[in-house]
Amino acid sequence: MSRRPITLPRIEGQVSRQAHADLPPGSYERELGREGFFGPATHMYHRRPPTGWSRFEGPLRPRAFDLRRLEDSPEDTSPWQATAVLGNAHCALRWWRLARPMARLARNADGDELLFVHAGQGTLWCDYGRMVIEAGDYLVLPRGTMWRIDPAEPMACLLIEATNGAYELPEKGLVGPHAIFDPAMLDTPVIDDAFAAQAEAPGEWQVEIKRRNAISVATYPHTPLDALGWKGDLAPVRINVRDIRPLMSHRYHLPPSAHTTFVAPRFVICTFAPRPFETDPGALKVPFFHNNDDYDEVLFYHAGDFFSRDHIDPGMLTFHPSGFTHGPHPGALASMFEQRRAATDEYAVMLDARDPLEVADPVTVAENPAYADSWQGKPAGEKA
Repeated sequence: MSRRPITLPRIEGQVSRQAHADLPPGSYERELGREGFFGPATHMYHRRPPTGWSRFEGPLRPRAFDLRRLEDSPEDTSPWQATAVLGNAHCALRWWRLARPMARLARNADGDELLFVHAGQGTLWCDYGRMVIEAGDYLVLPRGTMWRIDPAEPMACLLIEATNGAYELPEKGLVGPHAIFDPAMLDTPVIDDAFAAQAEAPGEWQVEIKRRNAISVATYPHTPLDALGWKGDLAPVRINVRDIRPLMSHRYHLPPSAHTTFVAPRFVICTFAPRPFETDPGALKVPFFHNNDDYDEVLFYHAGDFFSRDHIDPGMLTFHPSGFTHGPHPGALASMFEQRRAATDEYAVMLDARDPLEVADPVTVAENPAYADSWQGKPAGEKA
């Protein structure tokens, strides 16, 4: 069991002794933390919302993109032609639309690939067999896996590459390995009659192999997806967001790190899923203001009503760079301590990256340049 020494934080002025609860009257809490909510932290208590700027200028500004406005070439079904969105030396995020079967197999020699299916459904064919995938699925494809997808209806997916790395499950600590989701919930491909039939089909197949972002092509006179069977502990795995059971506390608003779903060497993937709101009268019922001073934060909005954000719809993505103070939009602050509903209704995917992310040029056409202004305005009920 992990341990940590007893520490006694310094206290100055008017504070709450319990973070995220029982704030001094009329105050707004801001967390200054290290190591993505795992390290040392200080909580500040302000008279006014920490994001109440009258204007914001400079390269630290937050960014918002409506990925639905991006158009991939309908002629090319390759995931390696998907639109680049964000990336650094350790991860690459792309937006991929697929309306017809992939013409070639794909193989990523640069790292594990994580597909998040935002819309549509289809069948994955790979070295290990086949599986049906649908909206809300996370699909982890280990580095080197050959695969293709036949969509049953048009699909839209996030592709998140763990460059030169691998995806793993997070250490779940005190709550044990079966919390959030039991590893037994992870599905793997099956070798069945349909897979055997495609292995016997005549015809030439090509495999596009990506290594250091360059594409090589291997051509076979038959499909290379012809396995009779396999055994081992390395395979593609799938889990749907509806099968994730988020941690919750009725007396304390948990940080995003409590919702970690997958970890890679220099970033983490978290999932926000519907959960009951906190019921303790003094507990915050919206995300707390914070500086994520060691991680860039990316949120992709998949489905539902995003209760802490104004004018954000499914299919949109926000990027808050490290050092940018952020938190609920003004419209959400009216429900800071009392929500009108019993539970949240949102699904979102978060990527927290330890190294700075660069915005790719192709995605800028889908940007909302006024996003930094969305924190302007007074919370409901506060005098101007």
